[in-house]
Amino acid sequence: MSSFSERSGVSSAEKSLRRERINKLANALLDGVYEREDIIKLCLLAALSGESVFLLGPPGIGKSLIAKRLIQAFDHASYFEYLMTRFSTPEEVFGPLSIQELKDNGRYVRLTEGYLPTSQVVFLDEIWKAGPAILNTLLTVVNEKTFKNGSEISKVPMRLLVSASNELPDEDSGLDALYDRMLVRIFMNRIQNKQNFKSMLTVGTQQETQIPPGLAITNEEYYQWQKELNQLQLDDESFEKLYELKLMLEEKAEHFGLSTEETDMYVSDRRWKKAVKLLKASAYFNGRESINPLDILLLKNCLWYSPDNREIVEGVVNEFALQKAFDQDVATKQIDLCRRELASIQDELETRFRMHLTLEAAAKSKLRRKESYQCDLSGAGTYTVGKTRNLYKLVLLQSGMPVNDSVKGEGRWLYVEKSELEKIIREGGGDAYGYVNQNPNMCKISFDLDASGCLAIRDISNRPLLVSLVTDAGLDNELYERWCARADNAVAQISSAERHLRQARFNFSGALPHSFIGDELPGQIEKGLQELAKELEATQEESDKTASRIKSLNQFFA
Repeated sequence: MSSFSERSGVSSAEKSLRRERINKLANALLDGVYEREDIIKLCLLAALSGESVFLLGPPGIGKSLIAKRLIQAFDHASYFEYLMTRFSTPEEVFGPLSIQELKDNGRYVRLTEGYLPTSQVVFLDEIWKAGPAILNTLLTVVNEKTFKNGSEISKVPMRLLVSASNELPDEDSGLDALYDRMLVRIFMNRIQNKQNFKSMLTVGTQQETQIPPGLAITNEEYYQWQKELNQLQLDDESFEKLYELKLMLEEKAEHFGLSTEETDMYVSDRRWKKAVKLLKASAYFNGRESINPLDILLLKNCLWYSPDNREIVEGVVNEFALQKAFDQDVATKQIDLCRRELASIQDELETRFRMHLTLEAAAKSKLRRKESYQCDLSGAGTYTVGKTRNLYKLVLLQSGMPVNDSVKGEGRWLYVEKSELEKIIREGGGDAYGYVNQNPNMCKISFDLDASGCLAIRDISNRPLLVSLVTDAGLDNELYERWCARADNAVAQISSAERHLRQARFNFSGALPHSFIGDELPGQIEKGLQELAKELEATQEESDKTASRIKSLNQFFA
């Protein structure tokens, strides 16, 4: 299948230039604006994809400024603005009836020039206060981009409808269909930052700004771009990510014990379809041929219905961004699987070979003042190191610090004189001299019982390390091979996690800088990927060490 570049004939250089131009245009539109940067960028994207915007917020916070800035993005564009009231008439929005046409031909035809049907950017304030005659006609305009004027149906050139209100439509108003077609929904608040508030009071904000020559979008460019971005395909990988987000939203609704259709978490199929067009536009104007998971984060401003669930949707999208967007959860699960598998092997090793000491019968009956322990030492082989004979060999079942300051590296095995070990077992601990690993010199070793009554030695950090007695039976070869295979599989999970993380970081960096998303959430994603990389590195070092120790057990028990 041919790529988008091949189908559209657009070179990489042209895509880069288009992206740079859109970024410069967005920055020009932001000049002198306070805490509205992300909103204007998102509204610009909505205009470039032909979608509508709904601004929710209290009066007097500059909602009309958004539309007035956006009109400047287009060369020689027409603009229409109207404040709705319950007394508004269709003539005030769609144009007055032509008295001449009615007189001469008996036709009801509106004079639409300068009104909504001939405008490219439209701002309708307090939209829900309008009457049914206006809102029903507006539904057709938004849905089909057409306007029926008398017996003729004309195309509406509207690229962006910005509607605003400080409230949502009433539940029984029948306006859900129109509200659903307003894809981008933005909650606007008063200026929060102290310095921005001061600048707003002292410097002010111009309704319009100067757009450098050559940045405003011409009609020819707009329609050509629309044609090209519609050629972008929703690939399987992007679809899977979208579907994953959909499931997360539905699971969140179920958390409240209701189906999505019974809550404000409901998202119509129409809205999902319109959302895909917005994501395609985001990819296109970012100079890419396919949707990136970063684009999907824009949906936090598309999938909420009311203030009650806006924060919930935002929380789900943030969770998606930090855990699933770039398969972070896959790498995390593989790291966890490796740790759990190696921990399971370690647990089996300790359970099978640890030396559990029991109280002798006399000690149990309290006939002796001092407790005396016993342990089955039958079958234990004896060893000779240098000139010292009658030594028992003990294997350390756990990793730790060196068992003596004179020993380099962690302990793997040690030799202790038979009589001294028997004494240590009887007394439930104590000090003895022995050979550690291949060290030819004896050193002092401290023995103790751990919390479960098993014999352990103390390393130099005073941590107890379980030990096992080497017997003539040695290590069961079948069990050993099974542990080695499981250890290899566990370490392989880390290698797979490393590949996933490398691909995740590549996909993430490939979408930066993003033209329509602020820095906060991408910054959190980047921080999360860095922390995951550190965790992976630490786990890899730990798992390699553990796996190596497991594979060396046949030598330890020899």
